[in-house]
Amino acid sequence: MRRWFAAALLALSLVGVGAGVWAYHFYQHPLAEKAHGAVLTVAPTVAQTVTRLKEKGLRVPTAFRLYLRWRGLDRRIQPGEIRLNTHWNLAELAQALVRGPRVQYPVTLIPGMRFREALAAIQRAPKIRVTLQADDLPTLPKRLGSDHPMEGQLLPETYFYTAGTTDFELIKRAYTALWHYLQTVWPQRDPSLPLKTPYEALILASIVEKETGRADERAKIAGVFIRRLQKGMRLQSDPTTIYGLGEKFDGNLTRADLHRKTPYNTYRIKGLPPTPICLASTASIDAVLHPAPGKALYFVAKGDGTHVFSETLAEHNRAVRRYQLKRTHH
Repeated sequence: MRRWFAAALLALSLVGVGAGVWAYHFYQHPLAEKAHGAVLTVAPTVAQTVTRLKEKGLRVPTAFRLYLRWRGLDRRIQPGEIRLNTHWNLAELAQALVRGPRVQYPVTLIPGMRFREALAAIQRAPKIRVTLQADDLPTLPKRLGSDHPMEGQLLPETYFYTAGTTDFELIKRAYTALWHYLQTVWPQRDPSLPLKTPYEALILASIVEKETGRADERAKIAGVFIRRLQKGMRLQSDPTTIYGLGEKFDGNLTRADLHRKTPYNTYRIKGLPPTPICLASTASIDAVLHPAPGKALYFVAKGDGTHVFSETLAEHNRAVRRYQLKRTHH
């Protein structure tokens, strides 16, 4: 009887030691020393994932798979990429395989980009899954629930995404972000604006975006355009006219170009062009919704990134002669 009791105690002790080793491996023992920061692509199966972990130099015992199955985690592992932390223990690694965080990649849409340039930037970004072809672009507005062409309907900022994200998913995020912002700030607009819809504000913001990159001038330029609209004057914006020329524009805006009638030639048409001409920043949108007060109806570039603002045509013509010589501007 005593022998049996002693054997039982020994067996329980061994079980306890085994459990202790198990616990040490899963809750104390670090994974490795050299693979810190390495990116692991989580495989479709646990076996493949364990193989990839070992290829990265991590100490992963056979019991790890049993642990995942015991905790029901083997069916909850998410695909994607994780950045390995070799200070993790195996229990923390298991949670990372299930919950992430997944490796994030940035893509930046720059204010002033045209839609096709923004789409190209997204499709060139690493680990993006390209699904949109040229034939898909005409139906894109409908897929997003828009009644307008895609030009200008993305918010320019940096977006973070995980490997395998599609170009359409990022386009949708940037589109949704733009309209969330517009719908948020539109109710707080200056009540005297001659703009009927947030879309009209977006069109004008895209023009302001192209006219200046200076933070201290956006509201002034927006003020000029708002006053011109209020007085029934043409906007006379070079960037809209250039946009309307499309591939015909060779980098030199001529007098003949200013007389060529297109839906975007604001030297010829009254009011706003039919669509935005580029991606407008939140700063340009804000400038349009809260333009600077004043009487200026004209502005001309000085050549150093700033502009001269004038209240009368005579003042403006003097500024044009001084800064632009024979070039015709606002």
